Amino acid sequence: MKVAISSDHGGNNLRKEITNLLTELDIEYIDYGPDADTSVDYPDYAVPVANDVVAGKVDRGILICGTGIGMSISANKVKGIRCALVHDVFSAKATRGHNDSNILAMGERVIGPGLAREIVSTWLETEFEGGRHERRINKMMELEKN
Repeated sequence: MKVAISSDHGGNNLRKEITNLLTELDIEYIDYGPDADTSVDYPDYAVPVANDVVAGKVDRGILICGTGIGMSISANKVKGIRCALVHDVFSAKATRGHNDSNILAMGERVIGPGLAREIVSTWLETEFEGGRHERRINKMMELEKN
């Protein structure tokens, strides 16, 4: 598995924590930055990750900002993305198992590093269940054609 990860200035610290986790898990990743703590615009960092997920350059993406909201909204503007804003382990498992999310968004100002590590680990190890959920995903993705 190959993961893209990015943040804005409000998610830099948590992004560094999650890149450490990815290294510990021996998961290949591309860090899209930013490299400094100066203020940046989250769409500038969410969209390149989303584009690379859709293009198949990476398998999944992780986006972090202060709340995760701006990143998730921005990523979901890209056709083919199912970005889920998650701040608990149950939702991390459900969004992979039921929604086949391909990007995870989190907020550094909402959760701490320990919980974030648990969320990411759960999200990465959970497989899409298919079955009845496949039909729902297809209906959801059909909405992008209109």
